[in-house]
Order: sequence, then C-alpha cells, then structure tokens
Amino acid sequence: MIDMLTAARHAKEEVANLTEVQKNTALLKMADALVSDTQKILDANKKDIEKARGTVSEVMLDRLMLNADRIAAMACGIRAVAKLPDPVGLTLDSFTRDDGLCITKVSVPIGVIAIIYESRPNVTSDAAALSLKSGNVCVLRGGKEAFNSACAVVSALRKGLSAAGVTENAINLVTDTSRDSATALMKANGYIDMLIPRGGAGLINACINNSTVPCIQTGTGICHIYVKKPADLDMAVKIIENAKTSRPSVCNAAEVLLVDRDIKNELLPRVYDALVTKRKQNGLAPVELRLDGEAITVINGTPAGDNDFDTEFLDYIMAVKCVRNTREAIEHIAAHSTGHSESIITKDDNAAKIFTSCVDSAAVYVNASTRFTDGGEFGLGCEMGISTQKLHARGPMGLRELTSYKYIIKGNGHIR
Repeated sequence: MIDMLTAARHAKEEVANLTEVQKNTALLKMADALVSDTQKILDANKKDIEKARGTVSEVMLDRLMLNADRIAAMACGIRAVAKLPDPVGLTLDSFTRDDGLCITKVSVPIGVIAIIYESRPNVTSDAAALSLKSGNVCVLRGGKEAFNSACAVVSALRKGLSAAGVTENAINLVTDTSRDSATALMKANGYIDMLIPRGGAGLINACINNSTVPCIQTGTGICHIYVKKPADLDMAVKIIENAKTSRPSVCNAAEVLLVDRDIKNELLPRVYDALVTKRKQNGLAPVELRLDGEAITVINGTPAGDNDFDTEFLDYIMAVKCVRNTREAIEHIAAHSTGHSESIITKDDNAAKIFTSCVDSAAVYVNASTRFTDGGEFGLGCEMGISTQKLHARGPMGLRELTSYKYIIKGNGHIR
C-alpha cells in the first residue's frame, strides 16, 4: 500500500501538468483499450458473478454484471469526458489593486484522489477518466464482489495510458479488499488529498467518522416523490414507476411515495396497478408497498414498520405515506431524507415553488423522475459520485468538483 501511494504521490506533478491535448489523447487510448480488452473483462466479471450469485440480491447482481454493451458504454463515457472543456487553469477571478499588485484566482487539480466503492465495475472507468481529465491521480479501492472486474478494467486503462505516453501511476488499484486497506486510505495523510466513498450507508459513515484526510460525503439515497393535488395522475404514475422500477439498485431510485390525502383514493389504486398487478402480469418483479395506516385502508400491502421511512431499500420495495398538505410533506422529507433527490408532481405552481425552495436536498424536481440525478444526465460526461453535503461539492460531482484553486499574485517589488 505504501509503495503504491508513494508512486501515486510522485505521479501527481506529472499528471497535474499534462496539457489538454495530452489528457484527451490518453482518455481516447483508454477507451480504445477498454473495448479491445472486452473479452478479458467479461471473463473476469464472470468470476465475480459466479462468486456473488446466491449471496446478493438479483438487483445487486445486476449492478455487478457486465456485458459487451455495458463495456462499450463505459468507453463512450470516457470519450464523452475527453470532449468536455479542461477544468484546470481557468481564471476564476482576477483584480489589480491600486498599487498595481495583480491577484488572480486559478483552478488547479486537487492532487491524489482516493475512491472507495463497492460493486459497480463502471465506477472504475468513470473515476479514472474524471480524475485524469481534471489533472488528478486516482487511487481506486473497489469491493471484493467486483475485484476481478476492477483488475481487468484497470489493466486495460493503464494500457491506454502507456500507449499515450502518460505514466501508468495516474491510475492505481488497491488489491487488498479487506477493511484494513480502506482504513489505511482514510488515514493516509500526506499521500491522499481527498477521499470519496461510493456505496451504502455503512461505507459512507465509516469514511466520515474515521477519515483523517478530507472526505466528501456522497449519498445514500432515500429519495421521495410527493404527489400534490391538483396533479396529472397519469403523469404521476408514469414518474413513480420510472423512479422506482427502472433501476431500483441505484441511489437516485425513489424509496418513498408521499400522497396528498385528498387524492389517495384516486392515485393509490393506479399506483398499485402499475407497480404490482401489471408487473406480475408481465412476468416482472412486483414492488412491495409498505403502507402507513392511512394508505393501507385504500390498497393492499405490507404495514410500514418503524424503519421503513428511513431505509434505502435498493430493491423493489417502496414506502408509502399519506400527508395533509405540502408543509407536512416538506417536514417529513426534512426528517427522513438523506439530502439526495426529491420530486413534487403537481399542477400547483405555488406548491412547486414552496417545495423547491424549502426542500434542502442536492436535487429537487418538479414533474420529473428522480432518476435524472446523474453526471451524464446533467451534462457532466459521467460522475465521481453524488455529494449530499454542502461544502466544496453538492449533487453530481463532475470535473469542476475535482478541482480546487490557488491565488497567483504578481508584483513589481511590492512590499507591505
């Protein structure tokens, strides 16, 4: 670990001083290498899938699984990052004092960024691409479930770096997947400039509570959808279905549905039909609805337990609660949300304005699915993670969020 971190630290200056052309060339070579190594990556991923099968849920298995199309999409993500403007060396602010001293604020790389993540192999390529384009060295520590996949992906990416004449130490993979290696990264002062955890609440809390290097709080996603009267109920059902079922294992999937009491008898049967009845008829996994005392008088489901409104299910499960008004919905979200993404479905412009103003989350939607909270969807190419904190970065973290700044001051013999 120390040898790898030392190599990463030594690569920091070289990577920070790469030109935009050099970085883009390396990214394109990395994408090409990823595609060229498709079969090797698939063979490695098959080992991970076989080992994980029976120990994780089907939706988590889907997060882990790679195929040729997903690898091609990973390569496309890298190429998209290459097309983005270089975030390094930008003049963010500048002024000249009356005495002629010129002070300029310029964007710079952060340095060495460590990313601890779990079972999504695509994070490996996304993190590497964003780090390189922003002039940073990355240290990747994936989960044991995706270890073989991560090794194969990093091997391909390093081939791309070498083909472009860039140090392979710009991308580093920790091969120890024990808790000790994660703890070591959290304590690697002098080697790691910023730590980003991507995963469940346990991982994120461990990093926040134990890290002595600067740590970004990325999001678990207890995301809410609130349907406020008057609303287009067909639209509401379509959005709810998309937010819950399109990919339930990701952090921007909706976990809680809040329904105005005045429309519960109209909306809830439609929700049940879409999420339960029709999915069963089509051979799809139905959504288990965990209902509060009021909702369960309207449709069938499981009585909501004490923790159901505080749980990121990452599965075909949704908690449902009836509320009196917008204020109660906002108060419920304030008490139970993780600050990731929330949406209001309504025709009431005033209610929408109040909701977007008062809900304190990184992304707040009106008449749209929470599934759009994503770096690619926000035009960032891809993302390093979704920050649910407020300092330095918030929401999808793209290139700008992987830079800091310094002040450059030019004088002519000035003294104070």
